[in-house]
Amino acid sequence: MRLKTLSLTLLACLGASGAAQAASSTSSDPVADSPAIEHRVDAMLDKLTLAQKVDLIGGEDNMFIRAEPAIGLPRLRMSDGPFGVRSVGTSTAYMAGVGLAASWDPALARRVGEAMGRDARARGVNFLLGPGANIHRAPQNGRNMEYYSEDPFLAGSMAVGFIDGIQSQGVVATIKHFVANNSEYDRRHLDTLIDERTLREIYLPAFEMAVKDAHVGAVMSSYNLVNGDYLSENHAISHDILKQDWGFKGIFMSDWGAAHDGVKAFDAGLDLEMPSAEAMSPQRLLPLLKDGKLSQDVLNDKVRRILRTAVRFGFLDRPQQDLSIPLFNLDNDAVALQSAREGLVLLKNAHHVLPLDASKIRTIAVIGPNAFPAISSAGGSSHVDTFEAQSVLTGITHQLGDKVRVLYSRGLPSPDEVFKQSSFVSPTGGKGLLRQTFANADFQGKPGTTSTDEHVDQWKPELWTTPATQRQSIRWSGSFVPAHSGKYLFLTAAASLDTYRLLVDGNPVITQPQREGQAPLYVTLDLVAGKPVSIRLDYKPDVSYSRMGLGVIALDDLISPDARKMAAMADAAVVAVGFDPTSESEAFDRTFQLPWGQEALIEAVAAVNKKTIVTVNSGDAYATDGWLDQVPALLQSWYPGQEGGRAIAEVLFGAHTPEGKLPVSFDREWKDNPTHDFYDAPPHPAGTNPTVKYGEGVFLGYRWYTTYPHKPQPLFAFGYGLSYTTFSFSKLSVSPAVAKVGDTITVSFDVSNTGSRDGAEVAQVYVGDPSARVARPARELKAFRKVRLKPGQTKHVSLTLDRRAFAYYDVGKHGWQVDPGRFTIYVGDASNHTPLATDLTMGKTR
Repeated sequence: MRLKTLSLTLLACLGASGAAQAASSTSSDPVADSPAIEHRVDAMLDKLTLAQKVDLIGGEDNMFIRAEPAIGLPRLRMSDGPFGVRSVGTSTAYMAGVGLAASWDPALARRVGEAMGRDARARGVNFLLGPGANIHRAPQNGRNMEYYSEDPFLAGSMAVGFIDGIQSQGVVATIKHFVANNSEYDRRHLDTLIDERTLREIYLPAFEMAVKDAHVGAVMSSYNLVNGDYLSENHAISHDILKQDWGFKGIFMSDWGAAHDGVKAFDAGLDLEMPSAEAMSPQRLLPLLKDGKLSQDVLNDKVRRILRTAVRFGFLDRPQQDLSIPLFNLDNDAVALQSAREGLVLLKNAHHVLPLDASKIRTIAVIGPNAFPAISSAGGSSHVDTFEAQSVLTGITHQLGDKVRVLYSRGLPSPDEVFKQSSFVSPTGGKGLLRQTFANADFQGKPGTTSTDEHVDQWKPELWTTPATQRQSIRWSGSFVPAHSGKYLFLTAAASLDTYRLLVDGNPVITQPQREGQAPLYVTLDLVAGKPVSIRLDYKPDVSYSRMGLGVIALDDLISPDARKMAAMADAAVVAVGFDPTSESEAFDRTFQLPWGQEALIEAVAAVNKKTIVTVNSGDAYATDGWLDQVPALLQSWYPGQEGGRAIAEVLFGAHTPEGKLPVSFDREWKDNPTHDFYDAPPHPAGTNPTVKYGEGVFLGYRWYTTYPHKPQPLFAFGYGLSYTTFSFSKLSVSPAVAKVGDTITVSFDVSNTGSRDGAEVAQVYVGDPSARVARPARELKAFRKVRLKPGQTKHVSLTLDRRAFAYYDVGKHGWQVDPGRFTIYVGDASNHTPLATDLTMGKTR
């Protein structure tokens, strides 16, 4: 797995301070497996009864592997943790996975992993449930922010650095979600249909690198099915590929509640069912083990993996909690800041409006729902509650001090404000909506209670809640009378597994099906002044109470008048928008459009201030066609962790030169994406699983765009990112230029800083195989290096490519194949910008 290339990348990216930190963080490194460890594990195993062994393969108390005092095994604690140790209280929040990948810096990933390992040790955590290494297939996936990239080599390189850092602190990293969890839409039932080549070339390599190169201690299954089987029960993938082909010797655990058929999971390689033994329960397994229908040797292998991991990581020989490590750790906060600095991507900078010159600005307006409070992380199990977090507003204010006036307005009402300020008319003519509550789930019979609600404003953005034992359904009815003619926004919101349908004048305009999670929904309708429209909202809560919100507001009233005035009087305006934990999260997919009202806010501010800079929180691309040409600058901030506001301010005012590069392609429109026709599950019969066929195959993201240049191209290409300085590439050479299959190829070139500021460039090496016997992408990323340069400085870069860098997966041979012939090596700073190119010829194996 390109081990030499990865090692060179890590060494090249590791600065002096990072190297020193890495060198000082080896005391808790897991020890390699050895005969001595196996002997110790066997001795422990021999002391366990059959019942004790079965008990060990099921978790307890939601986040623990149970203790077994008879063999000295302590209870082992787990914590959610793609970018923060979240399950044990307040902690440090780091740049989200996609933003960390935007740094293109595996050494930084290692530093973040080390810091998170220290956070885990300070809290007594043995297993960190991260990183996430699934591939970005489409921008709507609600969990993209946890994952690294659309490219498997970049994703794997970042994952290896991150895992190395975590495990250097004596904490087990858990790579997830294995595999093809590329959508949150109905994730517990979705069956993804993927051909063997696509699975091997796109969706498995990051996990393969984690296993082979980083020796990750644990792998977590995804919820979805692949080719008809849940991953916890998928023998072909979880056993044959993970354990046999790759030689994985750690723990393969289920995601929480992801095991279904306990016998099938047992045989397919699942070692640990979390959060407890439900499918692989002792009641289910013990009789089958006793009568030989299930193999006790297989059970012993599962228990060995748990014990081996505990021994290798020192859990039997020292306390896991290190009380000498501060819970609020300034060293880790510095790492969080650096992860934010390196991950920010400057996407547009027309007329060099950035960096802003504070000496020429008297007043700056900071506007938008994401300006304050800080949006440091998204929703679901990746959300981290921090001790303190810098918002865009506080970051800019601290950066400028008392030299510049910083004005602030949210710009848009909150959902609660829309719900509480909406005015309805009940059927009796009074204020509000008639509320009818039925003692059943389907509005049957007469309502048990009838009342009038002036507002429908009970929304609570909850995710996982306890279902009601007694079902009810609630119907609100009445009318809305528009004060003036024009466009009106109808906003609805519920939570978790709630369902609802809004009808206006008898026409369904918003429908929320039953899904694991959800975000607020909206529709815009043209209304006539004084002409009432009927309202009916049918709501089926999953809980024993209402958490429904409904509001109507004229688009003309949406933007705060104060925000317009502030923007007009300011010398520059920063509009902070994007998604947040209520609109981008695991358990549901988000929209391609920005959340409600935000495009209108950008347009309103840009209309009165020519120096409008937009910052966006998101885990992937979003629609820009309605507003991007109206603003001179766009900064992609992802979910930047607790120091995001400070890092954003440093970039905006030139204290730090932006250096992030996109780890995904940003489409102009969703319809341009190669997965557009294959992403949504078609209708399916009741009682069957929804299916999605990965019809784009290996032509995902930039692989599609560079192969088919006549098709619509992305707005911002994979690898793209602006700087405040400029760079050039020169003197490309490849050695040997004539090689045999299996030879190591060295790619060398110069990178120069041709501008006037210090900066960092990411040199990207792509390989093309025009003579292949199968259809291959025109370019595939195979190596990269981050290079820091002072003005006028040039550095010579050498990267190596191994056999795998030139191979594709041959489904006939079930192995990696290199076709002899001509290959093209491309070098540049983005998938669509490679100013250097040269050919090499590869003959048959010696």
